[in-house]
Amino acid sequence: MLSVVIPLYNEEKIIKKLYEALNISLSKDFEQREYIFVDDGSSDKTLAELLSIQKKDSNVIIVELSRNFGHQAAYTAGLENAKGDYIVMMDGDLQDPPELIPEMFNKLKNDDFDVVYGKRTDRKESFLKKAQIKLFHYIFKKVNNINAPANVGNFSIMTRGALDAFLRLKEKNRYLPGLRFFIGFKQGFVEYSRPDRKDGEAKMSNLKLIKLAFDAIFSFSKLPIKLALIIGTLGIFISIIGAGIVLYKYIIGVAITGWTSTMLALFFFGSIQLFFLGILGEYVFRIYTETKDRPIYIIRNKLENN
Repeated sequence: MLSVVIPLYNEEKIIKKLYEALNISLSKDFEQREYIFVDDGSSDKTLAELLSIQKKDSNVIIVELSRNFGHQAAYTAGLENAKGDYIVMMDGDLQDPPELIPEMFNKLKNDDFDVVYGKRTDRKESFLKKAQIKLFHYIFKKVNNINAPANVGNFSIMTRGALDAFLRLKEKNRYLPGLRFFIGFKQGFVEYSRPDRKDGEAKMSNLKLIKLAFDAIFSFSKLPIKLALIIGTLGIFISIIGAGIVLYKYIIGVAITGWTSTMLALFFFGSIQLFFLGILGEYVFRIYTETKDRPIYIIRNKLENN
């Protein structure tokens, strides 16, 4: 059985096209399948569109969240309700092409993989967005401690065994591609060119992308805190050298001038302190979030045809 997990947020314009594309791509090879659509607190007619589709197709399962919990939380809700032997994660904007799923499944089976993910060779999006995403993937690849490749997102298929291991990871600040690599197992990829959206507007704003990037970097790298230690140590050495120079000039009777340079130095080191206090704050906030142990999501309703 194949489970396809798709989070949706205000996607009323694209749902029918998405459903039709799924059926065209999967009905031939997967007689037993379920489409798990997670409505992440949509304020438009997303839920109504899903209900109209569900009346015609018993394979459609709707998980309605009580509010908007975010992309990664919605994925988690869908994955925890998936019953299939093989589970697909894909976005609901048709930028993850459904026609690629049979190829990913064949690679999973024929090459004995536990996880096969889509690796983007190109993106048909604006230059600015491509530049932002490319920068994030470059930084994440350099600083993560799990050897995760670049240009990889949520689009993937995995076995039930891999999913069970994946669902054991319960942290609240979630970057799912990173968690998927963390579990290990035998993983492969299929390359594809990611198309641009054809309908609707992108739901991942710049602010949400920045938050996701922070979650990814702070969850899978200790580099920021090590950087604070390195620069702090370097600052101590520079201060000791500077103090030695000032003391030497005082002893030989040379007056120390330069109020402006002194104030600039104070502002500089003060800014460094504030910057690294911010880094510490990011780690402390994540610890605080984990210790509260609030649920990642809350389900308002689960709708399925028996």
